[in-house]
Amino acid sequence: MNKKTPYILIMPIVLLGVLFIYGLVNGIIQSFGYIPALDLGNFTLDYYIEILKDPTFIDSLKVSLKISIISSILAMVLGTILTTALVYTGHTEGKTLQIIKLAILIPHTIVALFSISLLSQNGLIARLFYNLGFISAQGDFPLLLYTENSLGIILGYLWKEVPFVAYFSLALMNSINKTLGEASENLGASRLKSFFYITLPLSMPAISKAFLIILTFSFGAYDLPFLLGATMPKALPVQAHLEYMHPDLRYRPYAMAMNGLILAVSWTMTGIYYLVKKKKGIKGDVHERY
Repeated sequence: MNKKTPYILIMPIVLLGVLFIYGLVNGIIQSFGYIPALDLGNFTLDYYIEILKDPTFIDSLKVSLKISIISSILAMVLGTILTTALVYTGHTEGKTLQIIKLAILIPHTIVALFSISLLSQNGLIARLFYNLGFISAQGDFPLLLYTENSLGIILGYLWKEVPFVAYFSLALMNSINKTLGEASENLGASRLKSFFYITLPLSMPAISKAFLIILTFSFGAYDLPFLLGATMPKALPVQAHLEYMHPDLRYRPYAMAMNGLILAVSWTMTGIYYLVKKKKGIKGDVHERY
């Protein structure tokens, strides 16, 4: 094989990385009001200050935080339950694993389409309930989509995130259960006690990393909040997109400032996660010593 072949193969990845970094840096620069093409040549924090004082931004921030935190916690819990069920029933390979992969690969736009088809008041479930006599009219079916409580968005994320948590932690939990878990059971521990004292704690690194990934992703994602969210207040990425699409291009720094704040909150979430993990690691080391 030609020595240059590996370098040629990674060129697309390098190119995408360069484009990503360029776009990120350019967006941050524009968020400070520096866009020479629009006669904006001074760096300033005014756009950030104005956005932080805007009630619309605060409402959008609350919506995005609510969606990401609730959906991620539920996905972590349900995904862990699914993983446990697969491990203890021996369905860790084959068709079951392929189904989990398929659920992860489905785009969020398709998830939104299925959600509308299933969960809307004109959807399949509402029609089924009507035909079975559970409701007197399809309009009596609970409004799950386009509501201020963002229930439709959370359900859409669970569709994707629960399989992701399961897939991310399945191999580790299965390995631990087959080694240390079985060893603890052979020494007299019940299966339930072995799970809660051995298998689950040792599987938490994978589960918590999956939680961090879906938390930051759902906070900054645009598609499901746009397709399934309420008219007002909008999720923060949707509000940032509206600012970006404003007819007056001089509004562009506001959109970029919103994106900058989304990035800052995501980094803050990641930082808090690692600080908590580091603190737990230090406590664990202390307990081990004593």
